[in-house]
Amino acid sequence: MAHFGFPLETIFIFFAVISLSIYVDLISHKHTREISVSDATKWSIFWVVLALAFYGYLWGRFSKEWADLYLAGYFLEKSLSVDNLMVFMAIFASFGITSGLQHRILYWGILGALVFRAIFVLIGTSLFLASPWVGFVFAALVAWSAIQMLKSSGDGSEIEDYSDHWSVRLTGKMMPIYTRLHFDRFMIRHTELLDNGQTQAVTRNGAIYATPAFLCLATIETSDIAFSFDSVPAVIAVTQEPLLVYAAMIFAILGLRSLYFVLAALTRYLVHLEKAVIALLFFIAVKMVLQSWNHAIGDTGLHISPGVSLMVVFGTLSIGIIASLIFPEKKDEEGTQEDARAAKD
Repeated sequence: MAHFGFPLETIFIFFAVISLSIYVDLISHKHTREISVSDATKWSIFWVVLALAFYGYLWGRFSKEWADLYLAGYFLEKSLSVDNLMVFMAIFASFGITSGLQHRILYWGILGALVFRAIFVLIGTSLFLASPWVGFVFAALVAWSAIQMLKSSGDGSEIEDYSDHWSVRLTGKMMPIYTRLHFDRFMIRHTELLDNGQTQAVTRNGAIYATPAFLCLATIETSDIAFSFDSVPAVIAVTQEPLLVYAAMIFAILGLRSLYFVLAALTRYLVHLEKAVIALLFFIAVKMVLQSWNHAIGDTGLHISPGVSLMVVFGTLSIGIIASLIFPEKKDEEGTQEDARAAKD
């Protein structure tokens, strides 16, 4: 089979469709503070349909063989990206970020992912050499995130002051940080703090301060880059054509944000779903260690395919959903009685 190459028509159509879709997505959610399950579901379906429409274009314009290579890469990336959702939930739980700000952070995080995926696709097969060792490091971070999420399970309160937060302790001496959220801002100028008399809530003086929202965005972006070390080589192994690889990845991760809000919204209504997510974080950590060990040290003979991983993910989430329906959260009887007495008074 000849190389697919970089047809100008395909490149133009791909980037035109992606740019228009991102613009429409931004405009439709411009004033959204909290995305509903139905809205997130509709957008999830939209991105899947758009990906399949591009598959139809490749089939009609070129051949079924090229279209099938793209589709195989798309479904592989989609299944591997589900792991990202679990880590995103852990990161937001660690930062105490609410859904309204989650939308803004994920939006810019996904846009950043478009750039980094393009770079990684150009780097290509050299990622095979680095991915095992990155996997060990990130497996430890995922396990740590699971532990932190387990500790804060059931505590949905927002963080007011991030002075003692791990992200501020880690970066506070390297860059000026304002230790409180400031609306949906990632950066805030020193003059703004002077006007509001809030210069005391900083790690050190500077002209511009990063907010905890920016630190959360950086963590989200870092997690996606770490997952890229695993997913990019996997997709390249299936579809060696750079343009088809990139298209498959972009269509897969653009639908990731909407799918995240479906899962995040469900965790608010299904009380045991968060426990399932925590269990999956430990599974992801074990899977990354196993994969890295097989590539960097020696083949253990144990391999978790993307298909098996996806079955574990959906199976565990299903158990969390069923458990929530069978064993709903019990209301605090003492609190109910106190509310009743207060109503009588």
